[in-house]
Amino acid sequence: MYDVIVVGAGLHGCSAALHLAMRGKSVLMIEKNAAGRHASGVNAGGVRRLGRHPAEIPLSVESLEMWHRIESLVDNDCGFHASGQVKIAENDAEMAALEKRSATVRSLGFDHEEVIDRDELFRLCPSAAEHCVGGLVSRRDGFANPYRTTWSFRQKAVALGVTLQEGVRVRGIDRVGDRWEVATSIGRFEAETLVNCAGAWGDQLAAMMGDIVPLSPEAPMMMVTAPVPHFLDPVVGLAGRPLSFKQGANGTVVIGGGHLGVADRDAETTTLNFEKLKLSARTVVDVFPHMRDVPIVRCWSGIEGVMPDQIPVIGPSRNAPNAFHAFGFSAHGFQMGPIVGRLTSELIVDGETPMPIDAFRVDRFNTVDGAADS
Repeated sequence: MYDVIVVGAGLHGCSAALHLAMRGKSVLMIEKNAAGRHASGVNAGGVRRLGRHPAEIPLSVESLEMWHRIESLVDNDCGFHASGQVKIAENDAEMAALEKRSATVRSLGFDHEEVIDRDELFRLCPSAAEHCVGGLVSRRDGFANPYRTTWSFRQKAVALGVTLQEGVRVRGIDRVGDRWEVATSIGRFEAETLVNCAGAWGDQLAAMMGDIVPLSPEAPMMMVTAPVPHFLDPVVGLAGRPLSFKQGANGTVVIGGGHLGVADRDAETTTLNFEKLKLSARTVVDVFPHMRDVPIVRCWSGIEGVMPDQIPVIGPSRNAPNAFHAFGFSAHGFQMGPIVGRLTSELIVDGETPMPIDAFRVDRFNTVDGAADS
């Protein structure tokens, strides 16, 4: 009998398990593959507040503070570099949209999205194409190594007493009296509380609790180049086109931004779409022309759970007692891993969290008279 069973050992599951262990709870974490096998281990590793949905900004801001002291939490720096993140405007209309965005963020009480002119853009990104006109910067943002981060959270959780069962599949869940019974491929386990961190499979576990959500599995694609001489410090995105672009310490450039392959959730495999990868490569060359002849050495994709409104499900079940969700991060959950684990532990141990999470409630997709409850 455990205090808590966490299903899913991606970053959010490992973070929840770690924070619960830090609060003195006995925790079993169940993972059908290996920790970080899907989205958590294969994403771009962006640590950004820049461009967040308004509902995510408070969590993202608090999580960034945790990133800046991440080694004190997990005994590893997770490869975190506070290099800044920049969103480039390629024309005046895009620049006007970024200025409007910055004003909106300021009106919400946050000042991390700073408008920059062309001179400052080229100081930060000296190799950008001449047609670029300015942008937004969030100077304390950056990037980290996704697999190293997930592994560090996993290792610290286990060191604090979390029991981890990898290669174990959940077959069903039952509410028996005041406890949960979880049937798995190796037997049944019991706990007072159940946490759903099942990622792209989170809707399936939620449905077992009676919480129905419209999650879609998607396969964001990534590329990495051969090493090139250093030319870029911040992570770069574009105002008008999909792109996530950063150079690592070893000189390689990681390219993403949202172009999708094909996800087969049942088979747990993905298929790359090379036409979309070509489009991503052309975008890079448009904005960083010197990259034209740099070879791509590897491409990959993971399986992400994406919600219709592009923000996650976080918080208690509406239909089952002592059950909580943290899934559906829609391809941008990596940065929020530290805070989501902490607030999940607060919900379980304290019965509440100071973080504003109502926008992420699991029942927000319920309909009344055909209209979404948003």
